[in-house]
Amino acid sequence: MIGKSTQQIKHLYARAGFGIQYDQLTRIINKSIEEQVDELFKDSEKALAIHLIDPPPLGKEYRLLTPEERREQQRLRRAQAHNLNTTFLNRLSTSESVLREKMTLFLHGHFACRSVQNPYSLQELNNIHRNYAFGNFKTLTKKVSQSQAMLSFLNNQQNRKGKPNENFARELMELFTLGRQQYTENDVKESARAFTGWMYDRDGSFVFRQRLHDAGTKVFFGRTGNFNGDDILKMIFEKREAAYFLVRKLYRFFVNEQPDEGHVKELGDYFYGQNYELEPLLRRMFTADWFYEDENVGNKIKSPIELIAGLNRQFNIKYENPGILFRFQQALGQTLFYPPNVAGWNEGKNYIDSSSLMLRLKMPSTVLNNGIIEFEGKADPDDEAYIALTHRQRRKVARRVQADADWEKFEAQMPKDMNNRELAGFLLQAKIDGNFLNDISKTRDLKMRIVQILSTPEYQLC
Repeated sequence: MIGKSTQQIKHLYARAGFGIQYDQLTRIINKSIEEQVDELFKDSEKALAIHLIDPPPLGKEYRLLTPEERREQQRLRRAQAHNLNTTFLNRLSTSESVLREKMTLFLHGHFACRSVQNPYSLQELNNIHRNYAFGNFKTLTKKVSQSQAMLSFLNNQQNRKGKPNENFARELMELFTLGRQQYTENDVKESARAFTGWMYDRDGSFVFRQRLHDAGTKVFFGRTGNFNGDDILKMIFEKREAAYFLVRKLYRFFVNEQPDEGHVKELGDYFYGQNYELEPLLRRMFTADWFYEDENVGNKIKSPIELIAGLNRQFNIKYENPGILFRFQQALGQTLFYPPNVAGWNEGKNYIDSSSLMLRLKMPSTVLNNGIIEFEGKADPDDEAYIALTHRQRRKVARRVQADADWEKFEAQMPKDMNNRELAGFLLQAKIDGNFLNDISKTRDLKMRIVQILSTPEYQLC
């Protein structure tokens, strides 16, 4: 039976990961919450980087390429970006370092980045997120700020003395550290001057170009001095609001889309006192009594990536053509490495409309039964550019999913003759009422009952 302690474990693994398998649940059922959290961190101790894409060769500049060379470069980069996408999704679906990968997913949205010159720099940024997922947030922010991907995306490569570019300076404060109304327009202008000269070399490595740096006096947060980028970051993190800002985003991601400001202040003060160390903050959040209160359980809409990764992980699904996963992401509204803008993806109900909801409800049945599904809709901007370049036409496409779920492994760990209430209690996070159970078949066919349970709106919640 699903008891209170079981529900707490399921909730922890639904939020700190992408769900839990039954044999794992029975193995840790008698452990305390603190011991379960310890195990999550122990399993995620190692940061295994993705090494899919090699650094691009130092060839001719893009402006010197022939049209044919440009098309070939575009084709190669597009293929690399798609492979990087499905590789990251596979990590989320299979890695034992589930908490580290879940935090990498959070940071992937927090430090949203796209449309850079080469996918290798996106791979580097993703590995920075993974490496510092439990580390110091101040150090992580500096590493991200000095990455080729972010310097390119937010135009700091063009930020130089006499011609400051404010994009990076603005987004650093608005989206990465403080939030709106915590700085002035003059703070943006002056910090942009401080970050002049923060650039990357031809090989993509960070370089500070002293001759392009504005060494003049600046006024930032009411303080006057010859500030550089390091000084700006230091002054930003001296503000307690920076701790509250990140905690509030983490709360929306891991706890509830409607933050409890009392809990945010409690965690924010603790985070600030811990000098912005992420691991102590996460431990405190996952072991807090309020984390397991009813108002925070089974009421958060899964993001498309959480939905896909959770299904893949629970049934150990293998795809003959991984490209279908890219199409699922596009259709559901969250494509890894393709955020809609620098603010990242909107959460919760923003993922739900009449079209996406129908696909969400149909997806478990289609994937688990190796069915056929239709995709249509607007391509993302990078695909639009590729379509225009190659003169291809968009059209509705029917694709066989070609997925292989390991039903033998799944059934082997499940108790025999589980009734529908017990089965739904394990597979779902949302509360179950009698009307729900009345709609589930009374057949002894386990697969049929599971597909029915997963095809309900309740499965969309975690």
